[in-house]
Amino acid sequence: MTLINPDFMASFDASIADVSSAATLPPEVYTSAEFLEFEKEALFMQEWLCVGRAERIPDAGDWFTVTIMDEPIIVARDKEGSVRAMSAVCQHRAMAVCEGQGNDTTFKCPYHHWIYGLDGRLLGAPAMERTADFDKAEWGLPQLLVEEWMGFVFVNFNPDAKPLTPTLGRYSPLLANYDLEDAVCPGTFTLENMPWNWKIMFENFNDGYHANRLHQFVQDFCPSSMTEFPVPWEDDSGVVFRTAGYTHIDGGFNATHRVIMPLFPKLTEQERTRSTFALIPPTLCFGTAPDQCFFFLVRPTGPETIDVEIGYIFHPSALEDPLFEEKVALSDAGVQVFVRQDQDATTKVQQGLRSRFAPRGRYSWQEESHVQLNRWLVQRYRSALAT
Repeated sequence: MTLINPDFMASFDASIADVSSAATLPPEVYTSAEFLEFEKEALFMQEWLCVGRAERIPDAGDWFTVTIMDEPIIVARDKEGSVRAMSAVCQHRAMAVCEGQGNDTTFKCPYHHWIYGLDGRLLGAPAMERTADFDKAEWGLPQLLVEEWMGFVFVNFNPDAKPLTPTLGRYSPLLANYDLEDAVCPGTFTLENMPWNWKIMFENFNDGYHANRLHQFVQDFCPSSMTEFPVPWEDDSGVVFRTAGYTHIDGGFNATHRVIMPLFPKLTEQERTRSTFALIPPTLCFGTAPDQCFFFLVRPTGPETIDVEIGYIFHPSALEDPLFEEKVALSDAGVQVFVRQDQDATTKVQQGLRSRFAPRGRYSWQEESHVQLNRWLVQRYRSALAT
């Protein structure tokens, strides 16, 4: 019996009500392989997917690869300086034409040496001259839409997708003073096969309710009670976000509760007394603090597993500090306390959702972000089912 049926879809009504009366999503949406396959087509093949920072490919010929929902993608900067995204699947026998990252003028499939340009055009195909009606112009790498926002690169498999940036207008003003296009991300690292569903990752990242409960003592400077949802939800929004106030200026997520890295210099006093936490589903979790920003790129590998690529963003002046590496290590030591606590919680939540007693629980007002995410999801689930 299929999970995707009208009665199941109708059950989502309870999860998109006002936060005072809403219920959590059905446990099956976190555990079912069938539902993840539905999400692949309803969300991941339709929505804008963040693949990383544009600064990762600063020069013509720079490229890297990423796999999202079993689709290998090349992200490259072409000869004209534009960012391109295309399938990495060779159009001859489906081998990946490249893996990892590098700088090249062309891509050569290792299997039969078909050669593609940085724009995906097929430039060479050895010994195909006897193949009837073979036209190289028809066999380029399939192209994806590309859009840049705040220094991040997004791609979309849907050629008719509407632009991303207008849907982020509710949140963009809160980032203006960070100048993120010119900020620097020294690198990222990836945690593989984390044992929880991708939506659990999103919910935990933007959950103000657990802030100084699960993270008692280490996050007392940024308590749950100072969570705010400053802009009303709009159904055409592509971002779910909240602010998290501090008990003092220039707070930091480390043992000192104070900033360690140089501040972003344009921040107002108000901006120095809060963080923001945002979701741009279905792949990007993004947050700010006065001295750094941080992002998680979430890539499902199964209904109950994900890979998470993590990066930190600083003002360029931070890299000029002779003690930059030492300060990063000190900052990361504090972050790891949060990471260990969150990983323990999300692992146990995933385990609990497999139980026959897994609830459709009720929300605190401090969990308004979850209801907004539910609304974003359900809107797309129902649209996909209707087509």
